Amino acid sequence: MELVTVINPLPQEGFVESEYVRNITERGVRYLNKGFPIHLCGPTGCGKTTLALHIAYLRGRPVILINGDEEFTTSSFVGGEYGYRKKKVIDRFVSRVYKSDESMSKTWQDDRLTTACKNGFTLIYNEFTRSHPEANNIFLSVLEERMLELPTAAQNGSYIKVHPDFSAIFTSNPEEYAGVFRSQDALLDRMMTISMGLYDEQTEIEITQAKSGVFPATAEKIVRLVRKLRASDICEVNPTLRSCVAIARAFGDDGDDAWFARVCTDVLTPKIGKGKQGDTDPEVVLHDLLSETRSRPSMRKGSVPAG
Repeated sequence: MELVTVINPLPQEGFVESEYVRNITERGVRYLNKGFPIHLCGPTGCGKTTLALHIAYLRGRPVILINGDEEFTTSSFVGGEYGYRKKKVIDRFVSRVYKSDESMSKTWQDDRLTTACKNGFTLIYNEFTRSHPEANNIFLSVLEERMLELPTAAQNGSYIKVHPDFSAIFTSNPEEYAGVFRSQDALLDRMMTISMGLYDEQTEIEITQAKSGVFPATAEKIVRLVRKLRASDICEVNPTLRSCVAIARAFGDDGDDAWFARVCTDVLTPKIGKGKQGDTDPEVVLHDLLSETRSRPSMRKGSVPAG
């Protein structure tokens, strides 16, 4: 029974490598090459998982992906006994004598961490703080002593030596409060933490255009609208780059101003909620911001891209 899915990383279509992104990826690769695990820490929508996959691609090793879950236990990483193996031998060497020998044993199956440690794969542990700290304790000896402790039921002994090519990339969101746990200091102390923030305006424009295929002028207009809303400090949840890409994909360069306003309202209104003061009308806020954008060049097909 196969439990582990191994990914062979490929170049990501539409990946934008700005100076900011290049700085993070170069640091990440250098730390991994020196034997350090890295921790990409930043708010939602800043591209942690995308960058983790890109860094893994640059490493050139197969990837195993884990997404944090509060239901995880140690066996979720190491493996366990799954099913039984039954063996039956019938001996009729002498025709009038019947001999039968039957035995049954449990079958051990390696899980993702064990597979990565044995084969020298890159492990990406996405949102690791969504798992209980007790479950993550298994990583302490892996990252420090380069030894993986196994249960007595495992057939390979009580521990295995971690492959020299094994590397680990962790991601977490320090601003998240729902469904996350505080990580133990001993685990954070073993990582190289790279703090990430939201991208600069030009990078957001390039990524929005690359991920949606809209004209650069359209991407610029969308990003500037979202950034103005973000800077207004009225949102209950700040809109991120995902909001820009969602608007760009839904609009797609083939609508008019009315459709553009409708898409922006549907995507951004939930971010504003009732406003931080409780008396802010999301429709009014967006209407004012959209009115400002109408002074910019047309976004319809055939328009001249901003440059």
